[in-house]
Amino acid sequence: MNQSMFIVWRESVEALLVIGILQAWASQQSQGSRLLKYLWAGVVLGLMLSGLLAVLILFAGDAMSGSGSEWFQAALALVASLLIVQMVGWMHRHGRRLKHDLRRHADSHLARRGGVGLLLLAMLAVSREGSETVVFLYGAGARLRGPQLGLFAMGGVLGLVLSGLTIGLLHSTHRFISLQRFFAISEAVLLLLGAALLISGIERISGQLLALDLPEMVYSSVGEALWDSSAGLSDSYGLGGFLAGFTGYRSTPSGLTLLVWVGYWLTVGGWLRRRTPDNVPCLN
Repeated sequence: MNQSMFIVWRESVEALLVIGILQAWASQQSQGSRLLKYLWAGVVLGLMLSGLLAVLILFAGDAMSGSGSEWFQAALALVASLLIVQMVGWMHRHGRRLKHDLRRHADSHLARRGGVGLLLLAMLAVSREGSETVVFLYGAGARLRGPQLGLFAMGGVLGLVLSGLTIGLLHSTHRFISLQRFFAISEAVLLLLGAALLISGIERISGQLLALDLPEMVYSSVGEALWDSSAGLSDSYGLGGFLAGFTGYRSTPSGLTLLVWVGYWLTVGGWLRRRTPDNVPCLN
């Protein structure tokens, strides 16, 4: 539930910021009322494209069985982790210019294609956020069944509600709550979630490798636990369960799991250090 709530909340906040920038730009144009119709049409089409992607992913997952389904779900978890890292890096690099770039693109599309250009811009922006949300949610909730799946869906709905409240709060208290700080904190949590999705995908791959005829060294690195800290902090419930869902913590990690987790943070830390942090977009 916590994972789905945060994913939907964070992605929805970013989508609402983009829509807010485009709406403010359209309202300042001479054909403002007409452009706003194109804008909201683009938003609806973007949501429809995201919904279509969700249906295709669910259909593909259901159509597969056995090891094929496991490999598919592992691939989606790895893709979701990669997308999270890419998104955080993109915001570090382009965050300061996001508002300016959106307005520039809107001017360009309006000059070349009229309102249809704004429709396409809004559609692409919303479908991008929606598609990322679909992939993230599938990667995080593929193993859930029954009541757990219901709670996961409830978390997504709650995240959508919280995103609207967050946008209102940021608008009304922008002097006290810095958008830069807000996005920095959310991006840090996203990176933690990226680690959790990566570990989830690796564990699925490990399970498939254990079923193959491989050298004993592979089995030991994939299947044997390096230690067992479940007595002090189990990853099945309570704080340990929360950390497992949001950071990839495991109370009985294998050598492969530990290697991937450490490698993830070393790679992400080194990559982000080479990128200059920018300010996040402002709607003022």
